[in-house]
Amino acid sequence: MRVLLLRWRLLIAGTLLLASLTAGAHQQKESITRVLFNPRTGNVEVMHRFLVHDAEHAVKAIFGPDADILGSETSRRRFAEYVHERFLMKDQDGVSLPLTPVGYEIEGRFLWVYAEAPVPDDLTALTLVHDALRDLWADQVNLVNVDRDGKTVSALFAGAGREVEIQLHPVPE
Repeated sequence: MRVLLLRWRLLIAGTLLLASLTAGAHQQKESITRVLFNPRTGNVEVMHRFLVHDAEHAVKAIFGPDADILGSETSRRRFAEYVHERFLMKDQDGVSLPLTPVGYEIEGRFLWVYAEAPVPDDLTALTLVHDALRDLWADQVNLVNVDRDGKTVSALFAGAGREVEIQLHPVPE
């Protein structure tokens, strides 16, 4: 009887431990953003990729328990606006690049948020700010990959750092 009770307690403890581990495993708290210099259009294109599951947790925390990324166009639009308000690019002189929202979509398990801006003449550096979801979760990590002329420079937003400056290689003449 004592052995049966001990096994029962171990089974319950193991089940609770497994449930707590899987509950935390769903939320990744990471995003990837691609900043692409498109020579064909003359624009810099910004593509933010968030896991739908993370975005769902975020909209409920930001906009309330009725927010629903999957079921509500309004929630998706509001999340995209939230992202646009928390992502900033400045040139080497500290002048903000005027990003224009282009759209958003759910593709599989990802929510994409898009923006673009004209590429300024003689752009040699970018200062990036990417606070989306970092204002909610201290362990949120946002990776930004800047692609220009086939070369990629990355900026990682984790911990307390708020701005990252990257040097851009010169555009070939």
